[in-house]
Amino acid sequence: MKLVVQVRLLPTPEQGAALEATLQACNAAASLVATTAFTTGAQREYPLRKLAYGLLKERGLGAQAAQHVIKKVADAYATRSANLRAGNYGPARSPRREKIENKPIRFRLRAAQPYDDRCLSWDHGARTVSIWTISGRVKNVAFTGSSAQLALVRTHRRGESDLVYRDGMWFLYATCDIGDRPVAEPRGFLGVDLGIANIATTSDGTRHSGKRLNATRHRNRELRRRLQQKATKSAKRLLKRRRRKEARLAADVNHTIAKRIVTEAERTGQGIALEDLSGICDRVRLRKPQRVMLCSWSFRQLGSFIAYKAARAGVAVVFVDPAFTSQRCSACGQVDKRNRLDQESFCCTSCGFAEHADVNAACNIASRGAAGWAVSHAADDAA
Repeated sequence: MKLVVQVRLLPTPEQGAALEATLQACNAAASLVATTAFTTGAQREYPLRKLAYGLLKERGLGAQAAQHVIKKVADAYATRSANLRAGNYGPARSPRREKIENKPIRFRLRAAQPYDDRCLSWDHGARTVSIWTISGRVKNVAFTGSSAQLALVRTHRRGESDLVYRDGMWFLYATCDIGDRPVAEPRGFLGVDLGIANIATTSDGTRHSGKRLNATRHRNRELRRRLQQKATKSAKRLLKRRRRKEARLAADVNHTIAKRIVTEAERTGQGIALEDLSGICDRVRLRKPQRVMLCSWSFRQLGSFIAYKAARAGVAVVFVDPAFTSQRCSACGQVDKRNRLDQESFCCTSCGFAEHADVNAACNIASRGAAGWAVSHAADDAA
């Protein structure tokens, strides 16, 4: 299993200037290579290397930096092609799609730049790194992080690290390869129903309320709307300062909920069953205020946090079809939209079973998880 661990760099002003000049030079070169790839049609790494490597060397980039720039451009075009095929930029001949198709990719001057062990070396004892820049090798750049992060980087770092400049701070995103922990045979499944009023509800009756968080998000939306209407320099400065605050809040809440769910599943020896909510914004039809609420919450992020924390703990995770889980009775199996009386209440019109609506949905998810696990492992045993 691969994890990305963030450590913060603490460069001196001179070291920071060298790092910033390097980022700008590499990304300006990447934009130039992207234009070459667009005009010539050579968007794969090998043919693009033949066209661009000499040009990058003439611009003062080192051999490894030039290779990483070329690979970054090729990966960006591959990602764009995959998104075009998947229809993520709109249907054919739509204005947005045509705008993206008909111009080369551009890179921000402060976009991340990958480094490998030939141009970045770590001294964990002194907590410093030596890193290549366009003005030469910069040594003794201090770094810091939590004890857990530093231990992971020291023992499990493999492959590339990305140099990132964000909000006036420098970071290295190090890729760590942690061996997969054997997944224990689950004794049942803990179903997790994801929602807005309750961010996550488990089949054992635990509800992680989103009331306070939703009030904060609504307050932030109103503040952004007023600042955008005001459009003064001070309003724009405040918007810029607050631009990632809500994303950090959502990530923190998701981490906390994911840790609690995985800890409970590990303690009870259960697996975790999650809804497969991919493409939910395209599948459902809602009024505009409801769309804002649905699309602003990061269901995918919470699911990914639960999945990777469960993998580290050796807890089984399955994703199930969420269709009709909120309308199906977990006691008798009857499906009827009249069973769902309101957001909180569920009462089966057939057997009279009553339960909190989200808990009932989580129980249905748990039963589908158990069934899916049994079917997949029966097929594995047969093979």
